[in-house]
Amino acid sequence: MKSVVTVCCLSFLLGLVALVETDEDYTEDEEMILSLILQDDTQPEAESRPSAQFYRCTKDAWRMPGQYIVVMRKGTHVNQVERTARRLRAKAAKRGYLIEILQTYSGAFHGFLVKMSSDVLHMAVKLPHVEYIEEDSSIFAQSIPWNLQRILQNKHESGKYSPPNDGAKVGVYLLDTSVQVTHREIEDRVMVTDFNSVPEEDGVRVHRQTSQCDSHGTHIAGVVSGRDSGVARGASVNSVRVLNCQGKGTVSGALAGLEYIQSSLMSQPIRPVIVLLPFVGGFSRTLNAACRKMVESGTVLIAAAGNYNDDACLYSPASEPEVITVGAVNFADQPLSTGTTGTNVGRCVDVFAPGDDIISASSDCSTCFTTKSGTSQAAAHVAGIAAVLLNLSPNSSSAELLQQLLHHSVRQVINPESLPLNHRLTTPNMVAALPDSTSTLIGEDLLCRSVWSERSAVKGLATTTARCRHGEEMLSCSSFSQNGARAGERVEERDGQKECVAVNGNGGHGVFAVARCCTGHKAQCQMLESPKRGEDAECPPDYQLTGCSSSSSSGHVSDSDLPLHGSRRACPAKRGEMSYASCCHTSSLECRLIEHNPTGLSEQVEVSCEDSWTLTGCQGLSDGSGVRGAFALGNTCVVHTSGGDKGAAAIATCCRHRPSHQLSDH
Repeated sequence: MKSVVTVCCLSFLLGLVALVETDEDYTEDEEMILSLILQDDTQPEAESRPSAQFYRCTKDAWRMPGQYIVVMRKGTHVNQVERTARRLRAKAAKRGYLIEILQTYSGAFHGFLVKMSSDVLHMAVKLPHVEYIEEDSSIFAQSIPWNLQRILQNKHESGKYSPPNDGAKVGVYLLDTSVQVTHREIEDRVMVTDFNSVPEEDGVRVHRQTSQCDSHGTHIAGVVSGRDSGVARGASVNSVRVLNCQGKGTVSGALAGLEYIQSSLMSQPIRPVIVLLPFVGGFSRTLNAACRKMVESGTVLIAAAGNYNDDACLYSPASEPEVITVGAVNFADQPLSTGTTGTNVGRCVDVFAPGDDIISASSDCSTCFTTKSGTSQAAAHVAGIAAVLLNLSPNSSSAELLQQLLHHSVRQVINPESLPLNHRLTTPNMVAALPDSTSTLIGEDLLCRSVWSERSAVKGLATTTARCRHGEEMLSCSSFSQNGARAGERVEERDGQKECVAVNGNGGHGVFAVARCCTGHKAQCQMLESPKRGEDAECPPDYQLTGCSSSSSSGHVSDSDLPLHGSRRACPAKRGEMSYASCCHTSSLECRLIEHNPTGLSEQVEVSCEDSWTLTGCQGLSDGSGVRGAFALGNTCVVHTSGGDKGAAAIATCCRHRPSHQLSDH
């Protein structure tokens, strides 16, 4: 019976040889192949020779197992190369393996490229005339992708991506599609959780190929922590599937995903941790509330602004103030726009990041790459930058982290003309970047940002409100009106949180409230108002004045007088008006005024705080021309006037923590 099976196998293998080799010039080789097939495995080969050397790439992630370059000894002829390839094929076939010769070489060296199982290697290294065998491996262009180059502050090392650290102390939860964890970019960096809450795909003929189901999640995971395309290449990623093969999910599924993460963090605490939300839906009060609750528990949430060329405040979770919301820019640092789609903008966007033609892992194969565009990719960049920052300062809160992100961002690079007219003032002109390697910024530094309200209704004395996020302190409140008709602003407290309330003036077109929200103040702060109309709002002794506001019940507010910053720190009030003083107490805090009063007429006046000082308050003073309002832009106080025959002045309140060597002198 055994001889019958052997004859059958020999017939099959000879037929295989006949199919593969049709060149009749090599009848001698066919005899050689037949003899190899008939050779008894128990007998040693007639010719005993040392094995050739075997080499592989020192970078495991770049290896290509199953593909090998066979290099022949010097002086080997072309026909010997072909005979060696045929001999290898025969030996492999005898053991039940098929091999494929992909390429032969006869220029710089003689040899061939073969696709075969690694189990055949021990036979290949014993072939005659073979000097060595090298496993094939990947090679890469050495220019940094534009998006990684853009977020680097130090660009002196051309062709090398060198962030301050790799974010290895940080864990990231990614709510997305499934992820191809075997891709060389993210292998051993992504853990797939057991959570899965997705709706059925639309249509009856949906093909659920793995490459399609993993497409979005794999790309995003690669941007966050990919070996070559990632921002924070040491950060670990936990995949939580809330989107189906079409990239579609539900609010209920996202809520369940957030609940799963919160439960996981309670049972196995990870600190610091980032939750990345690279999706949007319509405005959802429930989803926003769930996100807010997670931030209050100490988790950082980062979300995509959306790709609808619209106001980000109309979508969730992008509209939740406690979430860090990210818009997308292109190579030219301009808002991403592709046909009818483009990045969402407006006051609910916190920062922009690269989101156009971003190269990262493709789910088509374990070594494939592709480019994708959108605010999901932009949010992934910020998640990576956030991981680097949290690696430097692991105890930073979400509010402190946002302030650090904005501090390191590149400012005023977006052309305002590229933004919709009704969003130009409220959209932040900042593109996220990694910290400079020399940066000493930590979570305790005094940092401030401006938070804009929505525009009020146009009726007289209509109000609108701006609030700081959890963990921030409001150090001043101002207002702005396009036509200058405003009744000022006041600071109120509701449910233990300060609110900046702006009041529309008679004949106004709507007013904005602008809150100056800060972290790292390390002070006890309070907002004090005038005892009665027309009287100054004064800080207690040993308190620093960080900002002034004023309001009027008449429907028009007069320009306030210069704040007092001497032995008496107060916000003067005009007749019939109320003033509000933001007062903070700590031994290390010091504040001062900087005034800029240009000699000529100008519709916009600016004054900036010096390095190491932070802008906490911004006011405008006029000698006749109406002031439309004042607001902080980065560390600059900007005052707009409505014209007239006299100019206006910009008044900046600048504060800092006194250097330690000065503290010892007091």
